[in-house]
Amino acid sequence: MYFTGIDIGSTSAKVVVLNENKDLVYKNVMPTGWNSLETAEKIRKELATIGVDEGNSKFVATGYGRISVPYADKSITEITCHGKGAAFLFDADCCTVIDIGGQDTKIISIAQGQVLDFIMNDKCSAGTGRFLEIMANTLGMSLIELCELAKTGSGTNISSMCTVFAESEVVSLIGSGEPKKNIAYGIVESITNKVKSLCGKHASTSTQFYLTGGLCECDYIIESLSEKLGSKVISSPLGRYAGAVGAALSAKSLK
Repeated sequence: MYFTGIDIGSTSAKVVVLNENKDLVYKNVMPTGWNSLETAEKIRKELATIGVDEGNSKFVATGYGRISVPYADKSITEITCHGKGAAFLFDADCCTVIDIGGQDTKIISIAQGQVLDFIMNDKCSAGTGRFLEIMANTLGMSLIELCELAKTGSGTNISSMCTVFAESEVVSLIGSGEPKKNIAYGIVESITNKVKSLCGKHASTSTQFYLTGGLCECDYIIESLSEKLGSKVISSPLGRYAGAVGAALSAKSLK
């Protein structure tokens, strides 16, 4: 029997399949696209090619497009799944999970492996992966390239709290001849400062932080967050699959 977690986020869809022993036997990530139903169907077909289907697997969907997975046995909120997935991936009973997603940023407290409390920024894309993506496009580079360049920059501050105004601010900085590395630095600082602010508003007794979401492989994001939070932030390449892992673990507990 298999247990499949499908996390359809605003920008990417992650899929994880676990076996009876909770071993990871399959993982995949793909763009969500404009239609979550089509993405869910594409996932179903791809899973069928590795022999995973409704006959031998339980399915749990989570994320922005969780209601668009018609073959799911259950849909569960991303807060629950990200918390459960992070606790499993990082083998941490008590911790704070920082999930920088495409549409929102979540700060989740985990106690004894379960979600204790959370806070999220979902009113504006500032401080999210989408914000970083827009800024990278404005600078004509990839997200990873922006983060790498930011390491070498300094001094520049992006003061606008709104993504639209921040983009205009970046364009103005480009026009004034500000070095690209300094603009990249200011962009990353803007994101990590917003995450620090969210963590400051979130009552948590944990001093151990784990980063999940699409930015979990950006070393400079991790470095900047660690400095601002005064505690080492830990992540891994599997961190972006935390929601899908949590969904797969939830599938295993279905009757």
